[in-house]
Amino acid sequence: MFTMKKALTIAGSDSGGGAGIQADLKTFQELGVYGMSALTAVTAQNTLGVHGVYPMTAEAVTKQIQAIAEDIGTDAVKTGMLFNAEIIEAVSENLRVYKWENVVVDPVMIAKGGASLLQLEAITALKKYLLPLAKVITPNIPEGEELIGLQITTHYEKQEAAKRIHDMGVQNIVIKGGHDEDPEQAIDLLFDGKDFYSFPSKRVQTKNTHGTGCTFSAAITAELANGKTVQEAVLTAKAFIQAAIEEDLEIGKGHGPTNHWAYRNRNKELIK
Repeated sequence: MFTMKKALTIAGSDSGGGAGIQADLKTFQELGVYGMSALTAVTAQNTLGVHGVYPMTAEAVTKQIQAIAEDIGTDAVKTGMLFNAEIIEAVSENLRVYKWENVVVDPVMIAKGGASLLQLEAITALKKYLLPLAKVITPNIPEGEELIGLQITTHYEKQEAAKRIHDMGVQNIVIKGGHDEDPEQAIDLLFDGKDFYSFPSKRVQTKNTHGTGCTFSAAITAELANGKTVQEAVLTAKAFIQAAIEEDLEIGKGHGPTNHWAYRNRNKELIK
C-alpha cells in the first residue's frame, strides 16, 4: 500500500516566491513529497531585497507545529529563517517533544540583498538548542564562518569548520561551495563525523540565485522523507539546485529566483 511521504518546513515567508516556505513547498512537491509549513515570519521581499520582516510569536509557531504533529505527522523537518532566540527555543522544544529525527537545519542568517534575517543573540540559541537536534546542517561559507568564528577560504578550512560544527552536536554537515573563490566550479563538502565527501558542480555565471540555499536544504529534506540516506539526499539536492540555477526564470530586476521545475523536466523518467 502506498504511503504518502510528508515534510514540514518551519521558516519565513518570501512574498516574492523565490525563497522561504514558498521555495520549500515547491521543492517538496517536485520531489514527490507532501509539504506542510509552520510560519515563523512574514517578509516583504522581492528580487531587489527585503523591505520588511514581521516575526510571528513563539506561541504562534508552536501552535502551528502542534497542529501538524497531532494530526498529520511528518517524515522530515526543515528549519529555515527562525529570526530570534524565542522562536528557536520553541522550535527546538517541539522537535524534542515529537522526537522527529530527520531534521535539516538551514541556518539562514543573511538575505541575498544583505538584510539580516537572524538576530545576533539568536546565534547562541541556535548553537545551544537546535544544532544538537540536527541530522543535517547546510551552511554556506559566511554562515559557517559565523557559526565557528573563523574565516573559511581554503578546502582545508572547510574541513576544519565542518569538524567544529560536528562538535556542536550535528550529525552531518554540508558546507556549500557557492561562495568558493574557484571561478570554474562550486564544491559542496559533506562531513558525516568520520568521512568527507565532495560534490562538485560547474559554476554558473548568473545573478539569479535567490532562494538557492532554501531550495537545496528543502531537497535534502524531501529525500530524507523519501527514505534516502544523507549522501543520496545531498546528491539529489545538488542535481536539483544545479538544474534550477542553470535554467533560471529571468524574473524580477534584481537577484531572480531559480527554476524549481527544471530538475523534473530533466529527469521525468526518474520521478516516480
